[in-house]
Amino acid sequence: MRLAAFWGGLNETGHLDGRNVESVYRWADDQYDRLPSLAVELVARQPAVIAAIGGPTPAFAAKAATKAIPIVFTIAGDPVKLGLVASLSRPGGNITGVTTLSSLVVAKQFEVLHETVPQATVIGCLVNSVNPNAESDMKEAREAARLLGLQLHVLNASAERDIDTAFATFVQNRANAVVVVSDALFNSRPNELVALAARHGLPTIYSLREFATAGGLMSYGTSLGDAYRQAGLYAGRILKGAKPADLPALQATKVELIVNLKTARTLGITFPTTLLGRADEVIE
Repeated sequence: MRLAAFWGGLNETGHLDGRNVESVYRWADDQYDRLPSLAVELVARQPAVIAAIGGPTPAFAAKAATKAIPIVFTIAGDPVKLGLVASLSRPGGNITGVTTLSSLVVAKQFEVLHETVPQATVIGCLVNSVNPNAESDMKEAREAARLLGLQLHVLNASAERDIDTAFATFVQNRANAVVVVSDALFNSRPNELVALAARHGLPTIYSLREFATAGGLMSYGTSLGDAYRQAGLYAGRILKGAKPADLPALQATKVELIVNLKTARTLGITFPTTLLGRADEVIE
């Protein structure tokens, strides 16, 4: 879906894959350590533009591999604080792109989860410590838990095998509910994470709507479809001659709340009427 949204943006600028533009892909399969070599492979092909989509780590890998080829990123977090661009309005260099809300959404996820299951006083939070946003995500999680009077258990999963262990540990720590922050490792496995939450009977909130449509209790986060479309538009403008330094880094601020009534009934949860009224989509 996200790749389709990216190409939708490219299509809007008159670029059609296989007709007037050729696309070459490299996938790291959630193994961050492979990204630098994959970026070097792409640079060797001398493309007109590199789309480093899927988070800050691919963007850093592309930036390290070339200072000449234009790069368009999609990341969660602040690209200025991360060191990707000089400023949002004037990125400088050969890189620009679209940033989505990340750590700012974490606090809201805690609020929404607490509103839905107010009896849950022990909350688990799943992060990937390899993600450059992990530190700020954990800071926001701890502050949100403190303000809400919740006990928090933050666990790391940096590889697929860690995810199952983390959920089992949440249960051992008597967590009543879980927050899964945004990360490429997690975002590519909605079915697995939803199945684990269901197996352990843990009400869980995620960042992407794909989790709620896969059977997760709820999701709250930025609309990635819109962000990827914007990245596609930028790639198209660069193909037409625009320079990344002249294209301000965009902030995708549209957030969406998706709730799954079927999963709520299975867990014995009733969504507050006020929350249902705020939901962008209610899955029956």
